[in-house]
Amino acid sequence: MAEQICPKCNNPSFYWSMNEELTRWYCHECKYEAYENEVLERVCSFCKRKTEGKMKDNQNTYWWCSTCNNIKNTEE
Repeated sequence: MAEQICPKCNNPSFYWSMNEELTRWYCHECKYEAYENEVLERVCSFCKRKTEGKMKDNQNTYWWCSTCNNIKNTEE
């Protein structure tokens, strides 16, 4: 499992685990947790790779690219 940059604290400590429906992301530094529905993955408008997923935490829903770490509001 590759570590990713956490969208909350920007540390390279964001890891994932999967079940049948959702991917759970968890930061070992700041304890941030979010969930991603793999069905909603799309091409990132910044890096042009299909690695942008719709993330949901206990306060927000946003698009996050696991390749370039770009974050977009869900209204975009």
